[in-house]
Amino acid sequence: MADAPSPQGSMPTLDDLRREIDRIDASMHELLMERGRIIDTLIQVKKTQVSGSAFRPGREASQMRVLAGRHGGILPFDTVEGIWRVIISTFTYVQAPYSVHADVSGGDAPMRDTARFHFGFTVPFVTHDSAKSVIDAVASSAGDLGIFRAEPGRAAGAWWTALAGADRPKIIARLPFVERPQHPAGTPVYCISKPIEDAAVRDIVLYALGIERWREGLQPALARIGATVESSAGGDAGLDLLVAAPGDVTLDALMSAMAGLGVGVFDIREIGSHAARFRLPA
Repeated sequence: MADAPSPQGSMPTLDDLRREIDRIDASMHELLMERGRIIDTLIQVKKTQVSGSAFRPGREASQMRVLAGRHGGILPFDTVEGIWRVIISTFTYVQAPYSVHADVSGGDAPMRDTARFHFGFTVPFVTHDSAKSVIDAVASSAGDLGIFRAEPGRAAGAWWTALAGADRPKIIARLPFVERPQHPAGTPVYCISKPIEDAAVRDIVLYALGIERWREGLQPALARIGATVESSAGGDAGLDLLVAAPGDVTLDALMSAMAGLGVGVFDIREIGSHAARFRLPA
């Protein structure tokens, strides 16, 4: 129960305010412990204490939108997002232990910042020297996650082709969820896991598209249906593209968009999906 308020019209004393802060801190701690007790029961009910079974990227994205929409006051949203991410990721780890594998070939510090901001310090962090190595590690794990940069442009190798196939890892998220300047962990990354179709969110669907060679007009044709070429790399059979399309665009519509351009498609396979990113309200 809160302490009795100061007499009407008077300012609270420093001791009054400190007692209120202590009360709020104690309440937050109790709520975290209560959350832990609920998760413990959830484990017993769902029998989910098996690695990899607790990820729900669609639910996380939805909760983040709610959190961003209702936030206000002097507390920076960076702090709120970071605390929320640590709570969610740590309790997920409690339900189903996992590690986060990261490609640090482009620099260790940004990827470590991203991993710690989004997954906290409890979850083990494992470094690799390529996206392909991260994909292989996730594929051979019981249920780990992997992250690597999602920067558009020409890639050194078509890592995304290693995600093609029913049993291969898939992209489940693009982080951070919320776009804003000076984000403390703003490096855009894809997050992969073993397939979790029942929990996937399909705002954006990603495809590994193999074509014989580049054609002028390809990007404008894809843009007309809302699709983009996120990355490209030369391959043995031609050119490998990473294509992102809205979730309501069918594979037939994607192929139709390229019809008439003389694009020789030799392969196209879905390699994952993720929530649409959104901007923090002004």
